[in-house]
Amino acid sequence: MSIATREQTVAPTLSLPGDSSPADDRIELGDSRDRLVGHRVYGLIDSPERLRRFMEAHVWAVWDFQSLLKAMQRHLSCVGVPWLPTPDAEARRLVNEIVLDEESDMLPDGGYASHFELYLESMRAAGADTGPIELALSRLRQGDSLSVALAAANPPAAARRFVERSFEIIASDEAHRVVAAFTYGREDVIPDMFRQVVAMLAEREPEAWGRFRFYLERHIEHDDERHGPICRRIVGRMCGENPRKWAEASETARTAIESRIEFWDAVAQRLAAE
Repeated sequence: MSIATREQTVAPTLSLPGDSSPADDRIELGDSRDRLVGHRVYGLIDSPERLRRFMEAHVWAVWDFQSLLKAMQRHLSCVGVPWLPTPDAEARRLVNEIVLDEESDMLPDGGYASHFELYLESMRAAGADTGPIELALSRLRQGDSLSVALAAANPPAAARRFVERSFEIIASDEAHRVVAAFTYGREDVIPDMFRQVVAMLAEREPEAWGRFRFYLERHIEHDDERHGPICRRIVGRMCGENPRKWAEASETARTAIESRIEFWDAVAQRLAAE
């Protein structure tokens, strides 16, 4: 099934009237996002080997992203039993729509998978090492704490710091902070130069890189066209007219982006040394 045909089978989503997002004018990011989009790491991903090394680090951020999403869903909808309706029905609908896409997206050749699982498939096809992240998941399934699982998996130090900082935000148990971190520390910051390298490799070696190209196109398509506006709208609903919440959401958003920049600094240093 082609991607175009598959898109026609997707159920219609909740419309968002108007183009304005109240969070756009009230979240203060400084120059953090510009520095992230212009980071040198993207220009260093210029060979299959470097791309594999990048994937081995980046997969931790992909998993981290899913964890932030589930924390956001926990705040905005009821995930326990007995079920009780949460106060904001629109925010509930919006977050569940994102979960549907991210946790069980339709694949071009049939079936469903989370974007994280699709990323792991992409890594295996490309010959990248999935051992550490799979070990961490295995240890978590056995009941180990996050810190014990990370110690056993021994990810790159920068990846571990990135994950730990995200889980500190999750542990704050404050919905507006969790939503801000998810919204502004997202995967839509990957610029065109990176996608062009992947597209070129996929044309040359579709068996190795086609899956990863699909992951990028699908994930960023969702973020750019749908999830980004939805999340900014949720940030606005969470903060309302509360100046303190807007300030805290801005601080958390900047923290998430700066954490990603630090992560990319370490990845770039490793790639440049190879």
